[in-house]
Amino acid sequence: MNIKNNITNLRQTLPPGCRLVAVSKTQPLDKIQEAYASGQRDFGENRVQELTSKYEQLPQDITWHMIGHLQTNKVKYIAPFVSLIHSVDSPRLLEEIDHQAGKTGRVIDCLLQLHVAQEETKYGLTEEEARTLIASPAVRNYRHIRIQGLMGMGSLTDNTGQVRREFRSLKAFFDRLQQENLPPNTAMTILSMGMSSDYKIAIEEGSTMIRIGTSLFKTT
Repeated sequence: MNIKNNITNLRQTLPPGCRLVAVSKTQPLDKIQEAYASGQRDFGENRVQELTSKYEQLPQDITWHMIGHLQTNKVKYIAPFVSLIHSVDSPRLLEEIDHQAGKTGRVIDCLLQLHVAQEETKYGLTEEEARTLIASPAVRNYRHIRIQGLMGMGSLTDNTGQVRREFRSLKAFFDRLQQENLPPNTAMTILSMGMSSDYKIAIEEGSTMIRIGTSLFKTT
């Protein structure tokens, strides 16, 4: 199998409306180029330095996703080009994204990261914190960000029932928010959940965006 076949086979299993983000972290440029040549345009990185380096060396029509934990002092490096930040986990980070996006004359799409896993090492907001953030006067007045949905990571476990419950809980919260009177700069259109080990469960539970690295870039 090669990368093109991996991408083709995976896309054939995706339901309508579910978008594939190829997680290119640690992958060499030639492998990313191979994925690009196969028609893949959405790529995700979890480290700012690696993301900026690849942005400078790869085709400019790539849609770059920041999927890893993002420190406020690193936002300025990706604000000029990043398309979607999946990992907004604090009011301070959202404020900095709006500030840096304003300096570059852009509007940056963001997802609120929810903590749904049973692992304390994972980042994310509680449902109450996410509601408070969305409803806050400061966020309502931001002009350079758009909150487009939610992101969550399931627990790293062989207990598929637990992972399914986590994804189902996140989808239920996503659905509830869709029914509420959200600010003009907030919409629940993207639910980013599912990686190589659990994306099939995530799709079954309503994911609209999956983040796949290992199974896309492995070759035999």
